[in-house]
Amino acid sequence: MKRVIIIRYAELFLKGKNRGFFEGKFESNLQKSLKGISYKFVKQSGRYLIEDFAEEETEEVLDRLKKVFGVHTISVAYETDSDLDSIFEAAKLLLKPSGTFKVESHRGNKKYPMTSVEISRELGGMILDYTKGKLSVDVHNPSFTVRVDIRDFGRALVFGDFIEGANGMPVGTAGKGLLLLSGGIDSPVAGHMMAKRGMVVECLHFHSYPYTNMQAKEKVVELANILSQYTGVKRLYSIKVTDVQEAIHEHCKSPYMITLLRRFMYRLAERHAKKIGAQCLITGESLGQVASQTIEGVTSSNSVVETLPVLRPLIGFDKNEIIDRSVKIGSYDTSILPYEDCCTVFLPDFPVTRPKIEDVLKEESKLDMEGLLATAMDSLEVIDIE
Repeated sequence: MKRVIIIRYAELFLKGKNRGFFEGKFESNLQKSLKGISYKFVKQSGRYLIEDFAEEETEEVLDRLKKVFGVHTISVAYETDSDLDSIFEAAKLLLKPSGTFKVESHRGNKKYPMTSVEISRELGGMILDYTKGKLSVDVHNPSFTVRVDIRDFGRALVFGDFIEGANGMPVGTAGKGLLLLSGGIDSPVAGHMMAKRGMVVECLHFHSYPYTNMQAKEKVVELANILSQYTGVKRLYSIKVTDVQEAIHEHCKSPYMITLLRRFMYRLAERHAKKIGAQCLITGESLGQVASQTIEGVTSSNSVVETLPVLRPLIGFDKNEIIDRSVKIGSYDTSILPYEDCCTVFLPDFPVTRPKIEDVLKEESKLDMEGLLATAMDSLEVIDIE
């Protein structure tokens, strides 16, 4: 008998002839997530096992596996011989001192001499005899459940709980996107959601040093680090837009500051996306949340992106929904640290909320567009993520 971790996948079973491609990505992502840990990786029909790991590293293994997209559920189990006495010895390790229980059995090996119902009945009886009245059976609302999975090759898996995984599709099965990562709550959640659908998510941050300080930069690096636990991406790209903001502030009407800056950001993001082979831009915009995220503001930003789609997975979410997801993925506490991002620099008192494209173009005509874009692109920095 040995301790193992069972990994069950989510939507991969829906795939037909391409299933091998999805499984290959999934297996690779699982193994990457456990880098630095000694273990054995075993593939079984419809699931995977992690074996031969140090017991003191169990929680670390579980924590890493829970962040791998494609994982549906995980269980810590005992693998043993499939005879009833061996299964009972494993089941004893799962018993609680008191309360109610039930036994659920599944036969992956249909040649096993007992049916699932018979296994559950016999094992339940053995547990009752062993506990001498300390436990009782409740098949409807038990305190805990003993689960038995009869496998091929004379082996069985005995376990208790299902631990919820990240679900979704394996990262690397749905192309590559470039996330505009700010220091706020929304954009990390947007990146997480697209990675959950299998997209490789690279991150681009815009900064306004020296108007924004190094702590603001460190905050974004930490957010990228948190995201990398789900996406596996190890780089953060950063572009300085200080010159752009100063030019807008000097030559253009103040209410258009944010609108014009965002249009510059989208142009820069598209140029960089093409360089790294990204197929779309990703933003954390939610309709009507701030002045620049009205439908007119979104239309203005979109109009400068020439060839790539702009994905906005949060567009219909309210703030509380976004916060809940931020807390769940572990980015919220970092996102609310009180350091400015570039959008707070030269912030107008009354930003335009429904910009007309002809007015926006009139303001942009006052700027050296290509010169500012070139200067900003020259400032590109690549930051390694732990």
